Amino acid sequence: MRITVPARVTLEAASAHTLTLTGAHRERFQISVLDHDLIRFSHHPNGEPRLDRTWLIVGADGDVPREGRRRDDLAPFALPAFDTTVGPDEIMLTTAQLSVTIDLADLYLRWADREGRIFASDLPGRAYPYDRAGRAIYHYLVRARGDRYFGFGERSGPLNKAGRRMRLVNVDAMGYDAQHSDPLYKHIPFYITFNPALGIAYGLFYDNLATTIFDMGQEIDAFWGDYRYYQADDGDLDYYLIYGPTIPAVVERYTALTGRPALLPRWALGYLGSTMQYTEAPDAQTQLARFVDLCGEHDIPCDMFHLSSGYTADPTGKRYVFTWNRDRIPDPDAMVARFHGGGIRVAPNIKPYLLTTHPEYDEVARSGGFIKAAGEAANEDADADRPALSRFWSGGRGESAEGAHLDFTSEAGFAWWGERIADALLHYNVDGIWNDNNEFQLWDDAARCDGFGAPLPIGLARPLQTLLMARASTEALHRHRPDLRPFVLSRAGAPGIQRYAQTWSGDNTTSWETLRYNIPMGLGLSLSGVPNTGHDVGGFAGPPPDPELLVRWVQHGIFNPRFAIHSWNDDGSVTEPWMYPAMLPHIRAAINFRYRLLPYFYALMFEAAQTGHPIIRPPVYEFPDDPNLDQFDADFTFLLGPSLLIATVLEPDAEARRVYLPANTRWCDFRDGTWYDGGQTIAERAGIADMPLLVRAGGIIPLGKPMRHVGEQPDDLREAYIYPPPEGGEGHFTLIEDDGRSLSYQRGSVTRVPLSFTATAEQITVSIDPPAGDFTLPYAAIEFVLPPGDTRPVQGAALRIGDDGRRRARLPIPD
Repeated sequence: MRITVPARVTLEAASAHTLTLTGAHRERFQISVLDHDLIRFSHHPNGEPRLDRTWLIVGADGDVPREGRRRDDLAPFALPAFDTTVGPDEIMLTTAQLSVTIDLADLYLRWADREGRIFASDLPGRAYPYDRAGRAIYHYLVRARGDRYFGFGERSGPLNKAGRRMRLVNVDAMGYDAQHSDPLYKHIPFYITFNPALGIAYGLFYDNLATTIFDMGQEIDAFWGDYRYYQADDGDLDYYLIYGPTIPAVVERYTALTGRPALLPRWALGYLGSTMQYTEAPDAQTQLARFVDLCGEHDIPCDMFHLSSGYTADPTGKRYVFTWNRDRIPDPDAMVARFHGGGIRVAPNIKPYLLTTHPEYDEVARSGGFIKAAGEAANEDADADRPALSRFWSGGRGESAEGAHLDFTSEAGFAWWGERIADALLHYNVDGIWNDNNEFQLWDDAARCDGFGAPLPIGLARPLQTLLMARASTEALHRHRPDLRPFVLSRAGAPGIQRYAQTWSGDNTTSWETLRYNIPMGLGLSLSGVPNTGHDVGGFAGPPPDPELLVRWVQHGIFNPRFAIHSWNDDGSVTEPWMYPAMLPHIRAAINFRYRLLPYFYALMFEAAQTGHPIIRPPVYEFPDDPNLDQFDADFTFLLGPSLLIATVLEPDAEARRVYLPANTRWCDFRDGTWYDGGQTIAERAGIADMPLLVRAGGIIPLGKPMRHVGEQPDDLREAYIYPPPEGGEGHFTLIEDDGRSLSYQRGSVTRVPLSFTATAEQITVSIDPPAGDFTLPYAAIEFVLPPGDTRPVQGAALRIGDDGRRRARLPIPD
């Protein structure tokens, strides 16, 4: 290691949008004003980029060419005019939103808002080190006490990562500890800094996929004061500073950079069934058919089933992707048809590697479809392009065998994958694709990826393979069903995975602590531009959940964008909704409520696809001015959309759940209509049948019909539960309606239905504005539902009392 810290730099060139600086060792630094709130800084230790392409920053079409986009292409950005002041020792750039001061003598940057308040600063004397004897690069910043750090993708522990050290490299972390384990499945080098004292949030996104460390204050060195740093094993330092100043503004800008989330089919919001055990059974087809029957017998709605990889196993249990075990599943057509007959779709599991004994291994090797061994190792053999071999999970717990990873940066590998999805899976009319075991744990960083004709080492492309795998699966579905929205699920991920896939937090462990810490894990991923996420409800690895834990996990899971029960229990049991007959009524009630919430969920998912806004949100997202921010972290509560506060019961034998209510607004108990002032902690009823839910003053929560699956019945019911505070106020919400499955919304076949109310202490007025859009609504009226105990008259509508005792006002949809 030979750490070098660039010091005196000189201004080499100034273009309309970029300043170029050089250092004593021919280092090159560039700072570009991409927009008034978006500044890019790059450091090339060798004077030239180590990788001149990006797959993470999208172009005007919202995506990136498969071969990548040139990093020096600034065409997607606004590139506004800005002021530059050049002095002997510093340069200042000023936009309409912020200013950046570059210290030339010591090379560090200071960032200030329009009022001149410094909200971020590099660490003087140590801002941009790099290893001249190796490849590592660094970025050191001052760590302001009181700053909070959110994001980093999917991480363990609390939401605020101040004081944490994290390593970003995709690993198969089966059975992880949700409070402590690191690293995990995803590599997303982005985080949001929120300074409560200034009320300013900003984001830092590092466009580099090499193995990364973020240290947010775990390392302490008295010589340097309080600092934090980013480190990458290879590549260039290429970061974007996104000025908010709010957290939502940062998330919106970040997803504009890396791509908006895919709009999934509406049925992806239903209950998604899964287990490893069924396809491991000798009579797998019978077991799978039985699941359909059991959903009917127990009156459990379900919209999709994940076909675990046992369907591809050979007689010894080895997984051979894109093959079928005809002993376990003798008739795939009939198996899929049986699910479809029950209204349940199917998504089979596929893995991005072939064992050397796979029947198509030699063919793919000859075509050049695998990642190749490093140069020196390959040259020892007659065949210099031999695949890079690794050990892979092959079947049972802890079992492995030798094989090779597909190279999705090669035309051969990318094409083979899509072709096999079509002929081995879509041929049988499956509905989605489950990309699994896709962490690309090939630890020779010099192994070679084709790079679509411009080779690059796996050390710079490990997460890229995951991203392109998701793209390949998505494109295969598009080709086969060009007007249907594809459903792809990916365990691993990188920035941009949201453009193609839903994800989840991987193979968690059955415990109360996992339930607790999966909450900030999902929120951190949501703040990192990946809103379509969830967890294995009930726990994947370890013992089966006890009855109470299963109920509480379901009561939590129904409020996540992805709601799936998945298990590989140590004792061979299967975690299913009907696992404990005494608990089935509570689980059924929770799942039915999930289905009633689908109009609310769908509007939030549509918003996420348009803006990047998360579906589930930490309270700080909506209430950054709350004087008790630490209480948010302690409470493990979250919001579904802007209005519904979820307080998951996280301890056994609970009869009450203490809930801190965010300040500066009022809150109403969803169930009984009791109003509370924010800024206090209350005790919510939390018996086994209870799901503590509170609604923000002004909230509107639209509900629909309970159904056995999406589309089982005409979707012709809409109720809008409204929460006008007793002293008066207003509320607004826009329903989004389309067919929920096709791409016709892109051609205008989507209708927005604006709902609102105004209230005083004496009366309430509800209204529906004329809908906008070309989709024909399946309902002619909406029923507004008041909280229990609200006796104010409702203007312009006749009232009735529902079976639940709530007063209801029905309004026709205006022309």
